Amino acid sequence: MTGEDNRERPRKIVHVDMDAFYASVEQRDNPELRGLPVAVGSPAARGVVAAASYEARKFGVHSAMPSVTAQRKCPDLIFVKPRFDVYKAVSLQIRTVFAEYTPMIEPLSLDEAYLDVTENLKGMEIATEIAAEIRAKIKATTGLTASAGISYNKFLAKMASDQNKPDGQFVITPKNGTAFVERLPVKKFHGVGPATAEKMHRLGIETGADLKEKTLDFLVEHFGKSGPYFYGIARGIDDRQVRPDRVRKSVGAEDTFAEDIHSYEPAREGLQPLVEKVWGYCEANEIGAKTVTLKVKYADFSQITRSKTAPGPLSAITDLEELVDLLLMPLFPPQKGVRLLGVSLSSLERRRLESTPQLRLAL
Repeated sequence: MTGEDNRERPRKIVHVDMDAFYASVEQRDNPELRGLPVAVGSPAARGVVAAASYEARKFGVHSAMPSVTAQRKCPDLIFVKPRFDVYKAVSLQIRTVFAEYTPMIEPLSLDEAYLDVTENLKGMEIATEIAAEIRAKIKATTGLTASAGISYNKFLAKMASDQNKPDGQFVITPKNGTAFVERLPVKKFHGVGPATAEKMHRLGIETGADLKEKTLDFLVEHFGKSGPYFYGIARGIDDRQVRPDRVRKSVGAEDTFAEDIHSYEPAREGLQPLVEKVWGYCEANEIGAKTVTLKVKYADFSQITRSKTAPGPLSAITDLEELVDLLLMPLFPPQKGVRLLGVSLSSLERRRLESTPQLRLAL
């Protein structure tokens, strides 16, 4: 087979996603929690659910939900304080399993990653068999279950991993990729958040088939730089490569609220899942960050940013939370409602987090 022929072969991408990761670790380590509805997070007034066990999900409890809402949905919900050091240690065990099969590993957080197994260290031809072996080894090594999606690009692999959760896997082949996307509601697309889904709804876009009907010019006009991405995935096309050991210039997350926020407590509550998301990315990729930036967009669409830089890489999520609090608190009460909040980390550098001495913030 020539090099040119090899490049034309469909890639084999596996997206591995641990099942209710934080909550499952807590149930594994505390047998008294098994079979019970568990939420990792704080039950405090401004608390947010970081992860929910499948027993809790039956009541409608899910990650990023305010704790007070979760308790209302499930009165018997048991809250457990997060142990990020333990989650990081388990994540490293999982990464070791991945590395037995391919060096092409791109972590998204502590509990999920893309693997390119087109060429793999085991010489295995069938990606579904690789995914099954990886899931079995993770279970044997950690006692935890993982789900997997297998496809020819990252977008479809990510979508596939949600199909047979928990403890299952699903494959989307080049033959059925387009049809799968056409049936899928756009609100379930990876990369389409609540605000974008609502905007698509207003434009008459409910499914992948609706999205596929729109021209590239239309999508660029309404969604800017995301337009070409939406145009591609509507056709099952995603050319993004699995990029191991990537150090981005920044990592961030933001959320548009259903109703404008006027007080500090709900704003801080809304920021917490974003804080955990960006911290999880840095932990999984062993990246240190020194600069924290808070983004605020108001009801009239004006926006501001506020930044603070620590003297050295942040060593714990509590340090990040402390900086976020310092940036957010002076902005309240606002003169106008807040419609969007975001948090990003920059001044990123590769480092081995477990060998880095604890840094106390000199603020």
